[in-house]
Amino acid sequence: MTIGLAPVETQPLHEVVYERLRHALMSGQLAPGRKLTSRKLAKELGTSDMPVRSALMRLQALRALEQLPNGSMVLPAMTKARFDDLMTTRLVCEPAAARQAVEQLDRGGLLKLRQVAVALTAAAEDQDIDAYLYHNHDFKFAIYAACGSPSLLFLIETLWLQVGPFLRQFSGQFDNDLRGILELDYHDEIVKCLEDRDSEGVVELLTRDIRDGHAFLMENGQFE
Repeated sequence: MTIGLAPVETQPLHEVVYERLRHALMSGQLAPGRKLTSRKLAKELGTSDMPVRSALMRLQALRALEQLPNGSMVLPAMTKARFDDLMTTRLVCEPAAARQAVEQLDRGGLLKLRQVAVALTAAAEDQDIDAYLYHNHDFKFAIYAACGSPSLLFLIETLWLQVGPFLRQFSGQFDNDLRGILELDYHDEIVKCLEDRDSEGVVELLTRDIRDGHAFLMENGQFE
C-alpha cells in the first residue's frame, strides 16, 4: 500500500554548483579578469573540489572561462570586437525569444516581472550595481524562459555567460550616479506591453534596451 507521496527530487551536487556559478556569471556578479580556483570556490560554496572542477570545465567549454597555465580559471578580458559581436548576436536572439513569450506569460509571470521591475529601479536609486545586474538578469530571463524554445534559450544563456560579467562596466559611469542607467532601461515599458499582449511593442523596447546599452558601453567601456 502506498500513501500517495511524490518521489523526493534531488539534484546532483555538481549540478547545484554549476547552476550557482552559471547564474553568478550571467548576472554580472563576477568581474572580468577575476581568477577562479576550485579550492577557493569549494571553500566558499562549502563543498569539495570535484564538483567545482566539473562546473569550471563546463563553463570553459562554453567560452565563459579560460584556463591559465597553472590550472586555475579566469574570466576572459573583453575586447571591443568580441563585445560588439556578442551584443549584435543578442539583438538577433533575445527579441525573437521575447516575441514568442508574449502569449505564454500568465498573470503570475507578469506579476513577478512587475515586482522585479520595481526592484531594478530601487537598485539603481540605491547605487547598487550588484543588485541591479542581478535583477536585470532575472527580469530578462523571466521573459525568455517563457519562449518555449529550449535551443533559443540555450543560445541566449551562452551569450550572457560571456557578456554578463562585462556589464559591470556600467558601474562608475553616469558621473558615478547609477540612476543614469535608467535612461537606457525600458523595463517598466516592457512590462506594460507584455500586459497588453503587444508583441511588437515588446520587441521594439527590448531591442532598444540592448542597442542602447551596447552603444553606451562601446563608447564608454574599458576594453582589453
